[in-house]
Amino acid sequence: QVQLVESGGGLVQAGGSLRLSCAASGRTFSSYVMGWFRQAPGKEREFVVSINSSGGSTYYAESVKGRFTISRDNAKNTVHLQMNSLKPEDTAVYYCAADRWYSGPSYRQWDYWGQGTQVTVSS
Repeated sequence: QVQLVESGGGLVQAGGSLRLSCAASGRTFSSYVMGWFRQAPGKEREFVVSINSSGGSTYYAESVKGRFTISRDNAKNTVHLQMNSLKPEDTAVYYCAADRWYSGPSYRQWDYWGQGTQVTVSS
């Protein structure tokens, strides 16, 4: 079992940057695949990026490739999402997710979720 708490959301102008963090509880954090999803009002939850347990492999959605960077610190049980060149269409609630094995884009396959943090990008 793992519990996830996101932080770092806020309001930023288009072109700006934000860094989201996800703190995980549990002694087995390093064995979990971690990911970020987002959900805008009236839309389905959307995959953003995932990172494997060691941090050596990442998988980005095309919409954020080159602008967002995921990283993890297994010693501190944290995962970060650095978001640069933000656009108004990036506005959403961002969720941290964890799974023992799955790293793909189907949110229904992920086992553990945080409560979400709001990111708003103004034009």
